[in-house]
Amino acid sequence: MSLNSSPFIKPSASTNRLMFNVLLALVPGTLAYLWFFGVGILVNILFSVIFALLLESLVLVLRKRPLKPYLGDYSAVVTAWLFALCIPMHSPWWLIATGIFFAMIAGKHLYGGLGFNPFNPAMVGYVVVLISFPKEMTTWFLPTQISGDSLNLMQAFSYSLGLLDTSQWDALTSATPLDQYKTGLGLNLTISEIRQSPVFGDFAGVGWEWIANWWFIGGLYMLFTKTIRWHIPVSMILGLLIPAFLFYVINPDSVASPGFHLFSGGLMLGAFFIATDPVSSSTTTQGRLIYGFMIGVLIYIIRYWGGYPDGVAFAVLLANMAVPLIDYYTQPRTFGVNPPDDHG
Repeated sequence: MSLNSSPFIKPSASTNRLMFNVLLALVPGTLAYLWFFGVGILVNILFSVIFALLLESLVLVLRKRPLKPYLGDYSAVVTAWLFALCIPMHSPWWLIATGIFFAMIAGKHLYGGLGFNPFNPAMVGYVVVLISFPKEMTTWFLPTQISGDSLNLMQAFSYSLGLLDTSQWDALTSATPLDQYKTGLGLNLTISEIRQSPVFGDFAGVGWEWIANWWFIGGLYMLFTKTIRWHIPVSMILGLLIPAFLFYVINPDSVASPGFHLFSGGLMLGAFFIATDPVSSSTTTQGRLIYGFMIGVLIYIIRYWGGYPDGVAFAVLLANMAVPLIDYYTQPRTFGVNPPDDHG
């Protein structure tokens, strides 16, 4: 006689399996990042993961929760990895620690831990450091294909720990292509004049456009493995491309092209890896379409009229706030129950 109890059908995807798929999908884009910008991204990821696991362990001990199941679901690693990809390469260790602290504490455990957080934790940490440390968050290194030089692994560690004279590397730093566009348009330069900078490639920035392509390939892997659904990525991309196309048609010499918006900044990373967070995103089919489209439109508004070059993090957090309202009004009809306005 069997003593096994229900349920007898195991869920097709556990949390740790889903998170592991996300980590696998992040590998191609991370390798492209490494190729174009050097080893600084690896130092970012290492410090972020260490700080995230330490903070996760500390909070679990304080909450008297077992460590193994929570540390083994890879959620802290995913949050740390995503945060590390959003900040400039060769960021100082204290900036990474600050961002991870707010991501793990204020963004996750303050609301009860994984499954209860209304905001994307990685974006919470990123926005905090973006607002608090604007100088450090705008110090981006040029692609090695343009600068011709980069820091080796030991130099990258020393740079992050503040043990390396940073003045000698100033020639390797520059504003991002999005920032150069925004600054140039603010100075009434035309698109053709702005694109004379060597940082621009075929559609967007040198290196950045290729990295975006690899985020897209990683996103396709997650769609294939059913880690995410297509609704949010597709609607988010359309939400950005539609206004970008309309404004570009009206005034092509003073507005960035849709291709530039598509392959610049954090759009691809945000569409497939950030906005699709199953906890903080919409849970209904119609709601996912509204949620994603809302993020895309907000990104364009922030890029065009806002004070920041990119707006993925702010757009995601604003849309996170709207999720309860979106879900409330997009609940599917229960079979056999008439809608409120049906008097038949």
